[in-house]
Amino acid sequence: PFLGAVFVFTTLLIAIPSAVKAFNYLTTLWQGNIRMTPAMLFSIGLVSTFVTGGVTGIILADSALDVQVHDTYFVVAHFHIVMGMSAIFGMLGGVYHWFPKMFGRMMNTKMGYAHFWITLVCGFGVFFPMHFIGLNGAPRRYYAYSEFEYLQATVDLNVLISVFAIVGAIGQVIFLFNFFYSAFRGQRAVENPWKSNTLEWTTPVEHVHGNWPGALPVVHRWPYDYSNPSYEEDFVPQTVPLKEGEEAH
Repeated sequence: PFLGAVFVFTTLLIAIPSAVKAFNYLTTLWQGNIRMTPAMLFSIGLVSTFVTGGVTGIILADSALDVQVHDTYFVVAHFHIVMGMSAIFGMLGGVYHWFPKMFGRMMNTKMGYAHFWITLVCGFGVFFPMHFIGLNGAPRRYYAYSEFEYLQATVDLNVLISVFAIVGAIGQVIFLFNFFYSAFRGQRAVENPWKSNTLEWTTPVEHVHGNWPGALPVVHRWPYDYSNPSYEEDFVPQTVPLKEGEEAH
């Protein structure tokens, strides 16, 4: 009982910084001018998987419930939604966002949308049913689950998981094709395709030694100067000098 209490305490303790980060993500989006680019969709998908997987972590933090589902497919589902899907969505979002800066070309947006929806639906299609398989008592790491009579009820769900896994794997071919095709034949990127304020998006599309030709740029303002009523554009890069009477952050 004592070790169980320690486990409950430490597991619930993890939920505090996790909840802070989740609300941090959501409040960053709140009242923002959100453009649903593939990079943004994968970023929102990260929040979705992080929260969805985190909710099942509360169940595993309850020692009375954890006794029943410990070392079952329920744990596999929880862990892979939080640590697997979230990490992959974050990395893919980063690739779509930084691709123009790396290669000077844009990835195909339509293929990016198709890649996102296939990955999201198939990801949940693989791991969400595992919760029910785990609640049915199916242990993880069994490669021949069909040999056990009490696991026969999970066969259909396992087949469904396999179908989603295969379709999801095929969906990644779209990403690979998009990546390599766009790197050589994609649309030429402009200097600041995402209309960002930070310095890296003021560098030329063609890479030069030292990042900037000539003198280094001067920073006049903070990097989050969006929707400033003093300017017509929705974004104001850090290199734009302050107007007379404008307050610096």
